[in-house]
Amino acid sequence: MSGENDLIKLYSGRILALAADIPHLDRLENPDATVKKRSPLCGSTVTVDVKMQDGKISDFGQDVKACALGQASASVVGSAIIGATRAQVETARDQLAAMLKKEGPAPDAPFDGLEVLIPARDYKNRHASILLALEATVEAVRQAEQANCA
Repeated sequence: MSGENDLIKLYSGRILALAADIPHLDRLENPDATVKKRSPLCGSTVTVDVKMQDGKISDFGQDVKACALGQASASVVGSAIIGATRAQVETARDQLAAMLKKEGPAPDAPFDGLEVLIPARDYKNRHASILLALEATVEAVRQAEQANCA
């Protein structure tokens, strides 16, 4: 029974509120790059569209089909992503992975809202879903930068 109680605690009101209010859910017309990432373990998917200007994300769209934890992560990412550079997004991805897998601290601002997912550390089967939004965004930014250099 304690395992069930732990899972109920994991899905806190804050996580559910984030999952219910994900920014930038409209896909972009004519994005510089689009990337879809899927978690093989649970089947969650996140598709990200980015537009870049002067090395920063100037517009962002996402389609999120994930559990509440993946949705909460996408919500935090969506609210912090405009104006971010590839280096900031890569750092946030790496810090989120370390937070989940190595008990590291929450990611730096502007992605510090991801600290709400600290209780998910004990649920390794959810880590991939939580990381999807940042992983897709990193790849989309890389592709956009390569396309703009071509």
